[in-house]
Amino acid sequence: MKKTQLASCFIAVSLVGTNQLAQAADPAHPDQPTVAPAEAISRLKEGNGRYTSGNLQHPSQTAERRTELAKSQHPFAIILSCSDSRVPPEIVFDEGLGDLFIVRVAGNVLNDEGLGSIEYAVDILGARLIVVLGHQSCGAVDAAMKTVAAKGKAPGHIQSLVTAIKPVVEATAKDDLDTTVKANVKHVVQALRSSTPILKAKVDSGEVQVIGGYYSLDTGAVSLLDEK
Repeated sequence: MKKTQLASCFIAVSLVGTNQLAQAADPAHPDQPTVAPAEAISRLKEGNGRYTSGNLQHPSQTAERRTELAKSQHPFAIILSCSDSRVPPEIVFDEGLGDLFIVRVAGNVLNDEGLGSIEYAVDILGARLIVVLGHQSCGAVDAAMKTVAAKGKAPGHIQSLVTAIKPVVEATAKDDLDTTVKANVKHVVQALRSSTPILKAKVDSGEVQVIGGYYSLDTGAVSLLDEK
């Protein structure tokens, strides 16, 4: 195949891929207006209130909703949450299919893959609220504190979590676990707010809001650490 033909094929494939991505995301769908950060926060608070009071609605979990989402998705918020099995965001906030875009990793730390996922949800899907959700008695933060204190090294790839959390551990060396958990949430919030090239400009303009949250294992309540 000649070079010009090969180049033409490559361009055609690239255009098809781009069009498919845009169609799958469809952020400007007229039936799905963008949810402002303040409204998204209100919805999360209301959902968590239902959860803590035991009045769960389990919304958006019907066959009709599943069919509706087959062609596009429009999550109203992004949650960067710890992987802890006791803190499933959809349940904690009483939301359903297509409502939340979830990125989960132990210690709710930020890595390139997680950041890319968040950027996709903001830039392609149109979500305007990002919540970094830490929780009471976080095992990843606890392990990082103990490993740093012992001047040791965690086994296998667990060390990557320790490395990510270490700056916060060192900055809160005299504090207890939950204080360090909240400090870790705030650290990740600041990292997202200052992330270029996509997030910082949107945060600075007010288009996107990034806040921290803390989940109580005892009560099930999520307290917002700030709403800047």
